[in-house]
Amino acid sequence: MTKARKMEFRPNDYVVYPAHGVGQIVSIEEQEIAGIRLELFVISFEKDKMTLRVPTNKAADVGMRTLSSPDIVTKAMTTLKGKARVKKAMWSRRAQEYEQKINSGDLIAIAEVVRDLHRADDQREQSYSERQLYEAALERLTREIAAVGGSDEIAAQRQVGEVLVGRAAA
Repeated sequence: MTKARKMEFRPNDYVVYPAHGVGQIVSIEEQEIAGIRLELFVISFEKDKMTLRVPTNKAADVGMRTLSSPDIVTKAMTTLKGKARVKKAMWSRRAQEYEQKINSGDLIAIAEVVRDLHRADDQREQSYSERQLYEAALERLTREIAAVGGSDEIAAQRQVGEVLVGRAAA
């Protein structure tokens, strides 16, 4: 099982690390840490200017995955078109749920957060924490859509924006 999971990722592959979003595997290296030899994926998150080292045998455990398929992206875009579902729970509880969805790395769940927190121009202003969660979810969503579609983030942002504005107009 471990061997099969290891070979799934190769240098130059784009991967999704749940807590950080889309990154690119720069290399696979061996390091000795606390007297133990470990094989590590070296993942670069260019936009965040961050490098992450993940033990190859722990990649599956932490939820690291390949980019979503184009049909998952299509489902995420369909999710964006839906009606916002805002629970009546306290904001702190909802914020916690949104945070969990964003950090799950699940593109559909991230799209739900974007859909639920998006505000059209004629709607009330977002609170600071709502805006932070919305922007984090939007960034994760657009980065993965851009990586899957082979386009840049600006094009992906435009694509998502059009869907959200179209939803508001409907």
